[in-house]
Parts: sequence; C-alpha cells; structure tokens
Amino acid sequence: MANTKIKDQEWDLIIKPESAWWDLRLREVWRYRDLVMLFVRRDFVSLYKQTILGPLWLIIQPLMTSLTFTVIFGNIANLPTDGLPDFLFYLSGTVVWNYFADCLKKTSETFISNANIFGKVYFPRLVMPVSTLISNMITFTIQFALFLAFLAYFKVSGADVHVTIWALALPLLIVLMAGLGLGLGIIISSLTTKYRDLRYLVTFGVSLWMYATPVIYPVSSIPEKWQWIARINPVTPIIEAFRFAFLGAGSANWGMLAYSGGFTALVFVVGLMIFNRVEKTFIDTV
Repeated sequence: MANTKIKDQEWDLIIKPESAWWDLRLREVWRYRDLVMLFVRRDFVSLYKQTILGPLWLIIQPLMTSLTFTVIFGNIANLPTDGLPDFLFYLSGTVVWNYFADCLKKTSETFISNANIFGKVYFPRLVMPVSTLISNMITFTIQFALFLAFLAYFKVSGADVHVTIWALALPLLIVLMAGLGLGLGIIISSLTTKYRDLRYLVTFGVSLWMYATPVIYPVSSIPEKWQWIARINPVTPIIEAFRFAFLGAGSANWGMLAYSGGFTALVFVVGLMIFNRVEKTFIDTV
C-alpha cells in the first residue's frame, strides 16, 4: 500500500544516475523559464546601474562606432560601400555584428562568471547563456530601431536605398546569429574551466574576426582570389543578406545562408553536448 502511494506522487526533482552525453535536457530549461527572465532582468539592470546615461549607451555605442568607421574607412581610406551612404553602410554592419559578438563573448564567460551561483544552488546551467541571448536581443531590438530611423532619414533625403522582400528573412538571420554565438560561446566557456587563457583570447579573436567579416567593406570589394576567405566565414552570408534586405545593396544567397545554417547547427549541437558534459564536473576545476 505504501509503495503504491509513493508511485502516485509527482516529484519536482528526480535524482538519476549519470546521464548520457547526448541527453541535453532542454525540457528542463523550459521548466525554468521564469528563472531565465529573472536573469534577463538582472543582466539588463546591472549593466547600466550607477551610470549617468544608462540605457542611452545602447544608442551611443553603435552611433560612435559607425561615425568612427565613416571617418577612418570612408573618408580617409575611401573604402567602397556598394554605393550606399557610408554611415548607413557601417551602421548596418555594426548592429548585426554587435549582436553576434556580444552573444559569443558573454556566453563564453558562463562558467567562470557564475561559479559562485553554480556552487550554491542547482538549476539547469544552460539557463545562463539562454538568458544572455534574450538580454542581448533587447539590445539588438533597440539598435535595430535606431538603424531603421536612419534608414528612413536617408531614404527621405534621396539616398538610393530600398527595403527588399528579403526583409522577411530577418527572424532567420537573428536565429542564425544567436545560434552561432551561443554554440561557439558555450564551447569556449566549457574549455575555459581548464584553460583560462582562452578568456583573454576571445576578445582579441572576436576583434580579428570582425575584420575578416564584411562589416566595414562589402564582399564585392575583395579581390576575386581572396573572396573564398570571406565566403567560408559563416557570418558573411548573414551580414550580406541583412544589407540586401534593408538597403538593397550587396547580395543575398539561399545557398550561402544554408551553409551558414548548417555550420551554426553543427556548432550549436556540439556546443550543447560539450556544455552538458562539462557542467557536471566543472565546479571541481573552476
């Protein structure tokens, strides 16, 4: 009789033997969605707490970056921009790149930055990087709105820019950026539990990666014999498609986006598996 009562009970947490490396437990992350949103709020509030301008930095940062690129690469270096206004060209690349780069850099700090929390209470560790993606999405939304405002201004001013049907692919581009940033970030985060040097290489590596991506120049300006370098970069099709969608310049290719999607899916799945494996023992090495 007692055994029957025990079987009928619903347990909140079931302790099981060590699970397989492919057991990703994504359903468990969904159960903790309220905690995800709590961390999203924490990240957004803590980032601008005790600052004078607060969330205005979300607008100032891409503006200053785009202005700097306009002066240095547009006016001094005279790099081509596919016939687009220099500022609008650089702003489009900056907004897209910032979202990807922030997702990668912040998720790569998951285990190191949250070691104190992880050591005190249990919850699915994947909650942290997922909350990072969502908080970065808030930033991207604000900066994208800023981009649309300048797009409307330049359009009214007579600039040769126009929105194409590819704008409908924006959700796909966001998913690709988020998936690639999350996949690479959690792989690096898993490795930094043993190899702390990777923390210092990430910022440097992301900066170099930006210059290997058509953020400050179009793919069409690269000599033919070197274009393969840009095309094997999984971020290149995303930025090119974004510019073609909202500015009508550059190129958008479903084949290249499929390559980027395949690369992202592979990195994402491998990252989840490694992350799932490391989260069980990382507290002993951090």
